[in-house]
Amino acid sequence: MARSESNAVRMHLRLYVAGRAPNSVRAIANATAICEAHFADAYKLEIVDLLDSPEQAAADGIIVTPTLLKLKPRPTERIIGNLSDTEQVLLALVNRPRRHD
Repeated sequence: MARSESNAVRMHLRLYVAGRAPNSVRAIANATAICEAHFADAYKLEIVDLLDSPEQAAADGIIVTPTLLKLKPRPTERIIGNLSDTEQVLLALVNRPRRHD
């Protein structure tokens, strides 16, 4: 799932999940689809299982899954949920003001 490690990476994301829970599986599929459709070969998507790496989750301040962290470009963003609202995910990733319904 990780793309290029080179300087071509414009978007670096880290998705925290909890095993094979339904929302985790959905979040992985949604994050992958969003990255492939909108960031092509210029992204890196890390999948971190909270059950396997609780210390990394604690270091990033993760208390609920699924949570997507945008690490690059700055500023860091945090998106919680299964990422099914593609429009809202993209708004958060590109740092545009979020829509309020």
